[in-house]
Amino acid sequence: MTKLTGAKILIECLKKEGVEVVFGIPGGANLPTFDALFDSSIKVIMSRHEQGAAHMADGYARATGKVGVCLATSGPGATNLVTGLATAFMDSIPIVAITGQVRTYMIGNDAFQEADTMGITRPITKHSYLVREVKDLARVIRESFFIAATGRPGPVLIDLPVDVTLAEAEFVYPKEVNIRGYKPTLQGHAGQVKKAVEAIKHSKRPILYAGGGVIASGAAAELTELARKAKIPVTTTLLGLGAFPESHPLSLGMLGMHGFEYTNYAVAECDLLIAVGARFDDRVTGKVDEFAKKAKKVQIDVDPSQISKTVPVDIPIVGDVKATLKELNTIVEGGETNGWLKQIEEWKKKYPLLYKEKKKLLPQFVIQQISEATKGNAVVATGVGQHQMWAAQFYRFNKPRSFLSSGGLGTMGYGFPAAIGAAFGRPGEVVFDIDGDGSFEMTLNELATAVANHLQIKVAILNNGHHGMVRQWQDLFYKGRHAQSKLTGQPDFARLAEAYGAVGMTITKQEEVRPAIERALKTPKTVLMNFLVEETENCWPMIAPGKPANEMLGTYETLSKEEGGIPQHRKFETPGELSLS
Repeated sequence: MTKLTGAKILIECLKKEGVEVVFGIPGGANLPTFDALFDSSIKVIMSRHEQGAAHMADGYARATGKVGVCLATSGPGATNLVTGLATAFMDSIPIVAITGQVRTYMIGNDAFQEADTMGITRPITKHSYLVREVKDLARVIRESFFIAATGRPGPVLIDLPVDVTLAEAEFVYPKEVNIRGYKPTLQGHAGQVKKAVEAIKHSKRPILYAGGGVIASGAAAELTELARKAKIPVTTTLLGLGAFPESHPLSLGMLGMHGFEYTNYAVAECDLLIAVGARFDDRVTGKVDEFAKKAKKVQIDVDPSQISKTVPVDIPIVGDVKATLKELNTIVEGGETNGWLKQIEEWKKKYPLLYKEKKKLLPQFVIQQISEATKGNAVVATGVGQHQMWAAQFYRFNKPRSFLSSGGLGTMGYGFPAAIGAAFGRPGEVVFDIDGDGSFEMTLNELATAVANHLQIKVAILNNGHHGMVRQWQDLFYKGRHAQSKLTGQPDFARLAEAYGAVGMTITKQEEVRPAIERALKTPKTVLMNFLVEETENCWPMIAPGKPANEMLGTYETLSKEEGGIPQHRKFETPGELSLS
């Protein structure tokens, strides 16, 4: 059998796993890998920063359901991946990160560009490997892709010393993976599933609460079938957006801190809450002991460590969401929910998601126009902050894998490189990055990557001259003291885009918004639209920290019929009147 170098074994393994594209930057410790990639069929995308490479692999994985792959050299290259790995870990995204390392006999000697990559990344990866022998390499890669993609997905790191990539071994790719102690439970316990069916049958006010696990499992169709069969309204988390079509009459949209007011009221009043691939995040629950306290709770999750971790549940079901919902759907019987659905419709009318017009351009209007212009069919990535929440509120997501955002870690700068990854994973589809000026600045150097690869990403910067969510919290909780939240020295983003070779536009008026979006959609290049929006616009509704989810803070005064008759029962009189305690 022919012997191959470790670098060539790596490439052959990637091809066996169906890898079509990798993202990364070459350096001294991973040059053999890049040299082997030079002659391979795998597309190599050079990012401008390793953090960008990790987010690209993440965005690719979220948009496609495949494992994303990123490469970095040793030392600073590897440490630059950390934020991207932590982002993927918190959101359960399958990535394999392959880092170069100094020669095996130099490990631990503080060699040039050496870092304890395993030690640094162990808390933020699902698993990690240091390969010391080339004969182990094929097995490690096979196991890494298996671990990343199965059970609860997550990032896996392979630390690869340069001498291992230069050494030779016979290439035998393992046909099967058998890891002692790693046997994810895929089928939910039949007895527990029957208990859930009985709970649904006797419930009068049920709600399905769907998280990112529905999308990771590919269970959107099964979730929709359950909702339709049992006539149960569906709310989604931030990362669950798209798991259930928001155009469906049973859709409640997003719940939680910046979720819809009527949705949080419905959760507070339900008598059965079925958590499907969701982990009761603090941004969802508000005050934990007040969350859905009238409800019996069912939780379906492939990760047993998440069951009753934050909120105690009555009917735990450990299993893959898709497999478990399939079984449940074969025997489910719906209860009488007509009265409940009528009540929810009344709440929707009483507490609509609206915003009050102002003289300056409003970010909510911009997102509504993007949603209408794309007919809800774009892949939308976001950074983190107010713009992220407005995108979740005002863009209508009807398909899974159409919303890419950093939920658990809240990583500013995620949006644009994630959009690049999505563009490679979904060629020919419209990809938008809805971003804030502060968030976009953190990874804007990846404009070079987009332009160099002739991508047609559309960037919408909602430019309010601030770290907007920080400014909002300072107004509400810190007496309006804007400590380092105002962004000074900002570039002209449109001209900056032009300098990189993209198309740039600056939009200041409402009547300019839709034409700019239409022009961007017709332009076969990366286009950056710099929307100069109202600086002091806040993101509403909102649950204040430590408060119950049904005690949401609002924004509007009650308006006259001539003004539209928008109902509102709460507003802030003075900045800083709230307490974080």
